[in-house]
This record gives sequence, structure tokens and C-alpha cells, in this order.
Amino acid sequence: MKNQNVKKYLYQGLMGALMAVAVVVIVFAFIKINVIRALLGKLFDILMPITIGAVLAYLLSPLYNRVVKKCHPYFTRWLHSKKRGMGFARAAATILCIGATIAVVTGLVAIMIPQLITSIEGIVATFSTNAENLSLWIQKTLADNPDLETLVLGYYNTILNSIEEWMNNDGIKNFLTTNVMPNVQTVLAGVSTSVVYILDFLKNILVGLVAAIYLLNMKQTLAGQAKKILYSIFKVEYANWLLNEARFIDKMFSGFIIGKLLDSLIIGILCFIGMQFMKMPYPLLVSVIIGVTNIIPFFGPFIGAIPTAFLIILVSPIKCLYFLLFILLLQQFDGNILGPKILGEYTGISSFWVLFSILLFGGLFGFVGMIIAVPTFAVIYDLVNQWSLAQLKEKELSTSTADYMELDYIDEESRRFIKK
Repeated sequence: MKNQNVKKYLYQGLMGALMAVAVVVIVFAFIKINVIRALLGKLFDILMPITIGAVLAYLLSPLYNRVVKKCHPYFTRWLHSKKRGMGFARAAATILCIGATIAVVTGLVAIMIPQLITSIEGIVATFSTNAENLSLWIQKTLADNPDLETLVLGYYNTILNSIEEWMNNDGIKNFLTTNVMPNVQTVLAGVSTSVVYILDFLKNILVGLVAAIYLLNMKQTLAGQAKKILYSIFKVEYANWLLNEARFIDKMFSGFIIGKLLDSLIIGILCFIGMQFMKMPYPLLVSVIIGVTNIIPFFGPFIGAIPTAFLIILVSPIKCLYFLLFILLLQQFDGNILGPKILGEYTGISSFWVLFSILLFGGLFGFVGMIIAVPTFAVIYDLVNQWSLAQLKEKELSTSTADYMELDYIDEESRRFIKK
């Protein structure tokens, strides 16, 4: 009995010490958050090609697995060898996945670039007319309030003059004379830096494609090695728990990311149809922006609506108002009907925690953080929930949240819940 008590106290002491160390580490991480962020950023830049390859392989994995599963029996019968059949099936799946990726990217670029050029040319060609129409609309709308009209038109004309100065030859010439020529070395250095960044980006993409090919074909080996190391370090029960959590994380991230991409594609198509029906300007360009930004949960459509609304307001303020109302309706349809239908209720977190996670991870990790915020927080939420349920069961207390809503206290001896 004494030995059991000693072990119990030692275990409790060890857990307390580990908790204290964890708290110290967390506090230190928050104090030195800028240093840690810089180190992680440096490591992320170094491993950028591998990261691109890993993300690409992860996204292509469902297609890859399906092609391998379908092709393997045919190649096995044709080659009379299961091993060689698997090799040919993997090769076919790899070629199909990489080919599909290149085709999608090339198609988007082929659609976007001409549309972007046409839109810019249209904006430049109709800028003066649209600016004059907007000025007349402001005067008409604020006719009953002369002071506000004067103030708004003053700011508007100042901005307009600055833009027109940039768009005419004299403005460009003055800019070159006053800003560029005295700083030729700085400008050339900036251009050289931009070229280096572009070449580095292309290098990362190419190496990332190669890494994706390797990862797709050796993911089973890597998974086997990870499991082998896992069972060599932990007890079987803990290793089994970690494997289940890894599967849960994979389910959460793959379901969310692939589902969100499909959701964004549908929203982009619906936006294009709606803009064509309402005869809005720049329908394809606006729809692509709305679709891409919709990948960000909650805030996505509104982030995309800001720059696109500016383009439309130059053409027609009334159409801009209709456009903003349309985006609001589209966001409500996506958030309440389409999104839950595609993504399901697998995250298990409320709208408040969705908002909280996006703000937190977006502030810490930027654009990427906003994208991965919801599935990451859902995993953290699940882990905390599992831990709290285990602790409550160990103390023989209720695990139902409803029992704690009106709780005043719990009687220590009878374990009865005393309500307010």
C-alpha cells in the first residue's frame, strides 16, 4: 500500500513539474515571440520547396490513391506481376496528378492574364468618364448637404488629380525626373532584387513539383517509418492514441481544405453567373478574386469585395451598391447552406470559435494562418475536450455540459450537483 502511495505521489509530482515546465516554455515563447517567429520564418524559407511539394502531394493524394486503386488490377493482369503492376500504376497516377496540376494552373493563367489586361485597358480608357459620372452622382446625392458635399468633393478631386497625374505622360515624366533618375542605383537594386525573388519563386515551384513526385510515391514508406519510430518511443497504448489523433488531424485538414477549395470554386461560378445576370462590369476578374479569397473562412468574401467594389464604383455607384448586397447574400448562402453542406459538421466548433481562431492564427501567421485556422483550432479543441472528459471520468463527475450551466457547486462527499 505504501509503495502504491509513493508511486502515486511521485507521479503527481512529476506531472506537476512537467506542467510547470510547460507553463514556463509557453510564457518564454510569448515573451520571445518575435525571435521564435524569425527563426521559424528562416527555417520556412529554407524548406519552402519541400513545403510546396508536401502541400501539393497532400492535395493530390486522394486523386493519386484513386488512380492507383483503379489501375493496379489492370497493370497486374497485363504484366503478370503484382509488384510491377503497382509500379506502373503509381507511375500512371503520378503523371496524371502532375499533368492535372500543370493543366489547372496553365488554364487559370490563360484565363486570368488576358482578362486582367482587358480590364486594366478598360479602366484606363473609361477612367475620365467614370470619374466624372461618380462626381455628378456625389453632387446629386449630397445636394441637400452643401458642407458635406464640398468636403467629400474636395477629397475626391484631390485623389482624382493624383491618379490622373500618374496616368498622363507628364506625370510619368515628372515621376521619372524627380524620383527615379536621382535614385537609379536604388531602382536598379530593387529591380535586381525583384528578379532574384521571381527566379527563387520559380525554383521553389519546380523543386516543389519534384518533391511532390517523390512524396506521392514514397508516402507509404514514410508513414511506415513514422509508425515504427512512434512504437519504438511510446508504449503501445499511447502510440495507438497518437495514431488515432494523427488520423483525426488528417481527416480534419484534408476534408476542410479540399472541401473549401470546392466550395470556393462553386462560389466563384455563382458570382460570375450573378454578375452576368446583373450586367456588372469585369465579371470574370471579380469572380476569380471572390472565389480565391473565399478560401479564407468567414472574412474571405468581404476581403475580396473591397478591391472589386472599387473597380465597380468607378463605373456605377448604384451597381456597386447592388454588388455589395449580392456579395452579402452570397456570403450568407455560403456560410449557412453551401459551406455546411460541403464541409459537414466535422469541425465541431461554434461560429464564435471559428471567428476567434481566424483572428488568432491570422495575427500570428498571416494569410496561411487564416486558411489553416479552423482545422487547427478544431484539433486543439478536440484534444482539450478529450483531456477534460478523461479527468471528469477519473473524478466520477458528469461529462455533460448541460449539468454545469446552472451549477453553483459540487458537494465534495456526495458528488451531488447543487444548482443555483
